[in-house]
Amino acid sequence: LDVDCCSRLEACSVLESVNAAAAGKPLCCPNHEGKVMEFYCESCETAMCLECTKGEHREHVTVPLRDVLEQHKTQLKTQLDAIRNRLPQLTAAIELVGEISKQLTDRKNEAVTEISSTFEELERALQLRKTALINDLENIYSAKQKVLQAQLSSLLQGKDHIQSSCSFTEQALSHGSATEVLMVQKQMSERVSAMARHDFPERPHQNAHLDCQVETEGLRRSLQNLGVLITTAAVGHTSVATGEGLRHAATGQHVSVTVTTKDKDGELVRTGNAALRATVTPVADGSRIVTEPEVTDNKNGTYEVGYTLRSEGEFSFALSLYGQPLRGSPFRLQAVKPSDALPSPDDVKRRLKSPGGTAGHVRQKAVRRPSSMFSIKKKENPIEDELIHRVGTRGREKGEFTNLQGISASSNGRVVVADSNNQCIQVFSNDGQFKMRFGVRGRSPGQLQRPTGVTVDMNGDIIVADYDNRWVSIFSSDGKFKNKIGAGRLLGPKGVAVDRNGHIIAVDNKACCVFIFQSNGKLVTKFGARGTSERQFAGPHFVAVNNKNEIIVTDFHNHSVKVNGEFLFKFGSHGEGNGQFNAPTGVAVDTNGNIIVADWGNSRIQVFDSAGSFLSYINTSADPLYGPQGLTLTSDGHVAVADSGNHCFKIYRYLQ
Repeated sequence: LDVDCCSRLEACSVLESVNAAAAGKPLCCPNHEGKVMEFYCESCETAMCLECTKGEHREHVTVPLRDVLEQHKTQLKTQLDAIRNRLPQLTAAIELVGEISKQLTDRKNEAVTEISSTFEELERALQLRKTALINDLENIYSAKQKVLQAQLSSLLQGKDHIQSSCSFTEQALSHGSATEVLMVQKQMSERVSAMARHDFPERPHQNAHLDCQVETEGLRRSLQNLGVLITTAAVGHTSVATGEGLRHAATGQHVSVTVTTKDKDGELVRTGNAALRATVTPVADGSRIVTEPEVTDNKNGTYEVGYTLRSEGEFSFALSLYGQPLRGSPFRLQAVKPSDALPSPDDVKRRLKSPGGTAGHVRQKAVRRPSSMFSIKKKENPIEDELIHRVGTRGREKGEFTNLQGISASSNGRVVVADSNNQCIQVFSNDGQFKMRFGVRGRSPGQLQRPTGVTVDMNGDIIVADYDNRWVSIFSSDGKFKNKIGAGRLLGPKGVAVDRNGHIIAVDNKACCVFIFQSNGKLVTKFGARGTSERQFAGPHFVAVNNKNEIIVTDFHNHSVKVNGEFLFKFGSHGEGNGQFNAPTGVAVDTNGNIIVADWGNSRIQVFDSAGSFLSYINTSADPLYGPQGLTLTSDGHVAVADSGNHCFKIYRYLQ
């Protein structure tokens, strides 16, 4: 027998058993012919006859079938009820998905109609333009031809007159008598003289220039890209909202929440245009929408949802995508008076000067940031922060710093620091042991005037951005000068990094742009300009390169981080909430593509996923940072940060 045949026979025997049971007939044992199955083996979960209980089931606990029948019937009924209860949900889901499918078909048909009517209109416009061009052509042709025909007519007439006069005179001269010649001589002489003097229009009164020039290349290019189809795979049940504003708000203050859209598999959606709707409704009066928050599309798959509440109390904050609730929505939102919320650190209330030097750099109060700005209860046992090593103090000796800026790690377990005001580079081991320092103050090649950014390339060479010398210097791993690049192009380089092609990326803080050089100094490209738009910068600081070879730049005065190549996306806004910045500086990328950012004005370190969604903070509360600058990942996977205000660098435990 084949498998299908066996399974059909098995199905038939099961069906017979069910039919027999339904008719109240006793079931016969398949193993012992003629024996009725009156017993049940609990361990094997099967019915059997008396012979079976004495045979293969003699070691098992068997009970009369009728005793367990009711128990099993009850159990089956319960299971039946449970699955029957799923039917309305499935029916509703079928209706919903069917409705979305119908809407999609309607949208497609509408779009086809729209495309057809648009292109028909364009065809009509083309036809009209064609007719107008041909009409204009005919008019110009007619006007020019009229002039030429008039001239031709005049010339032909003149030619005829001359020919007839010549012919008449020649005839008289050849065949006329003396009397005839003398009679017509005077008349003919006057006529020939007049014709000889006559000014015929021999030079052309017009030209044959009449061309049609239609510049179609630009139009053809436009037509090739005419029309954009807008869609997204985002769905509500996998998309997430983050931010303090989901749970808490202070009345009268603008609150912002970030929504990150994802597809059905939980993969990030990187395009915008999703239909996201938000409402805030008082819990006490569920029918009254108190505010419809403003949704800002970042065009990269993330959205900012901002609102301001005027009254205190409990609210329901609902977020929906294409009419379906976001994961966790609706959220229960508590609004309190600003005086009831815990005060924020003083340092984030002021807009601070760019930390190029020490001028105007007012020391911030080292305030421990609460886990939530609305936490009323203090934690009894604050968790120790993740600090592993703190290295350095203020000074000019080895292992001491004055305004350290850039920091970078090498693959062989070294940490390299740009000691800006001491005009040198210092090198340490991953556990903070001083190894060496190099650098001589000066403005000649190989000397350092104001080292700001530093990175280590694949060969172990140390690459230094020198802000005041306006170039990038390259040193060997033991500090020997090799080359300088970017002189004559750079105005004030700050951050520096090396991409996967070995290109050197220099962030020009003064010129507000990014230069990419080959390692020999030849310029590959540059991008960016001063401004506030997506492709512009306002005092960019540091740079990192991710595993896709995308360039990540901190935009200090625009309070954001920009991921570039051709501009891809940006994240962050001014503030002190999760994912907000008060002048970001150092940046690094881990092996998973997560982005770690030093938030200078807020004196903290934030961690984001590769799409710019906020993930967490690195806990620095026990020994607070003061104006962190450069930031790097060490070869053993920890985060090293230049704590410039405290003139030291710190290494924190970092769990990827």
